[in-house]
Amino acid sequence: MKTTISGALRLALRDEMTRDETVFLIGEDIGYYGGIFNVTKGLIRQFGERRVVDSPLDETGILGIGVGAAISGLRPVVEIMYVDFITTCMDQVINNAAKMPWLSQGQLKMPLTIRANFGTGKGDGPQQSQCVEAWFMNVPGLTVVEPSTPKDAYGLLLGSIRYDGAVLFLEHKLLYALQGEMEPDGRALPLGKGAVRQEGKDATLVSCGLMLHKAMRAAQELLEEGISLEVIDVRTVKPLDLELILESVEKTGRLVTVEENPYTGGWGLTVTDAVNRELFGKLKEAPLRIASLDVPVPVSNVMEEMVVPNVERIKREAGRLVRHGKGRQ
Repeated sequence: MKTTISGALRLALRDEMTRDETVFLIGEDIGYYGGIFNVTKGLIRQFGERRVVDSPLDETGILGIGVGAAISGLRPVVEIMYVDFITTCMDQVINNAAKMPWLSQGQLKMPLTIRANFGTGKGDGPQQSQCVEAWFMNVPGLTVVEPSTPKDAYGLLLGSIRYDGAVLFLEHKLLYALQGEMEPDGRALPLGKGAVRQEGKDATLVSCGLMLHKAMRAAQELLEEGISLEVIDVRTVKPLDLELILESVEKTGRLVTVEENPYTGGWGLTVTDAVNRELFGKLKEAPLRIASLDVPVPVSNVMEEMVVPNVERIKREAGRLVRHGKGRQ
């Protein structure tokens, strides 16, 4: 069947709530309104107000309920309307959700999934357009997932809900309407496993989410110019599938990471560190990182386009890296 990422997420929630009665949803406007991107539309009529809970505007309270429910044996799916607002409840995320299993020496499980939309592209300004992937990579005990297709959105959300640890499930706001083929077959995708979206031989291009689609377009345009890029979708930002990335870079000899994070401290650093450490003698060029500028996201769409990586920038910088090396051969 063909559906959008929004539809795929709704199907995943429906199927898992049907399969497992311990799964419930809580968040702002997720009930009869159906969520601001219609992900939970119709679920309250099917499962009732006890399992689809419309909460007050209180992110700290929502996460607190989620943490308490998770350690009590339920599998809550908490929605934070905009991930920017998660800053008001970081104590619940970092010191409680991520740490409880460790503090209890494994006696407590934390099957908590936190869904949140994020990212640039709508001119929402610096307080509602942030990319937070890198914020949470430095939190031991927290898994960070970011789907880029409807099929992955469905399978990764099932995998997240069934996982016994805390998961931050990031949904890029510009991808909700993206259509693709998928089957609601109840099969979960494993967390921590990336996917090769396009095979190539000249360089490895690693990305995820919205940037993955920009990277794919750049790679397809470069292919017409005789440059072959292998494109990898990490799918899970933490843990990264470094084994898959290293295998690809060992073949191509070049690495380019593309991320929406600001340049300083982005997840691309973890990738380039692993590649430099494991494949230094096999690299044809130094790894290249493409990321957003280190400035708050502008409200102006024109300025926002200057800050965030776009297809032309990816094409130009990745193409220059490959051509530079080929020119010396």
